[in-house]
Amino acid sequence: MKTKKVTAKKLAHTALFASLCCIATYIIAIPLPYGYLNIGDVFVLMSGWCLGALYGGIAAAVGSALADVLSGYALYAPVTFLIKGGVAAFAYMLYVVFKKCIQKESFDFLFRAAAAFIAELWMVVGYFLFESILYGVAGGLLSVIGNVIQGGACLLCGTLFVTLLRNIASVKRTFPCLCVEKIEDTQKTDKRQSN
Repeated sequence: MKTKKVTAKKLAHTALFASLCCIATYIIAIPLPYGYLNIGDVFVLMSGWCLGALYGGIAAAVGSALADVLSGYALYAPVTFLIKGGVAAFAYMLYVVFKKCIQKESFDFLFRAAAAFIAELWMVVGYFLFESILYGVAGGLLSVIGNVIQGGACLLCGTLFVTLLRNIASVKRTFPCLCVEKIEDTQKTDKRQSN
């Protein structure tokens, strides 16, 4: 019974973050010659950090791809699905690695910023490769500028936002993935209960 409750909760949170990714991408969008500039990656990063690599990746992928379809960029949707899902998953996994290697709570902001930087780099390179196939290398290079601006702005906003949120006790309890220590505590508790 407890497993079903946990799964239902995770699915509800996944749907919530997919909606947030979609809305932030679709509503606040500035058209560019190739694609558009948006703040969706703030919630893509948040998806990874709040839900973990799997559920966060799914939320980011589905929400961002749906925004492409709704915006008239359906051609981009399959690639967006892979790229944005990867951004959320990488942001979480890299954060966990950085946090475990240097166990300093005061560096949390830097760990998240470094993880987000690498994840957003994946986004820039992914869209460059896709748009180079569609429009040639020159067309792919044109998109790099917009994607770097978008990635940088979303990296900064997402990192600040999650830093503020993780200091709220109820948010920490709702999203244990925000704190690596909480994940380890949860795993230890689960092991004790199973024994």
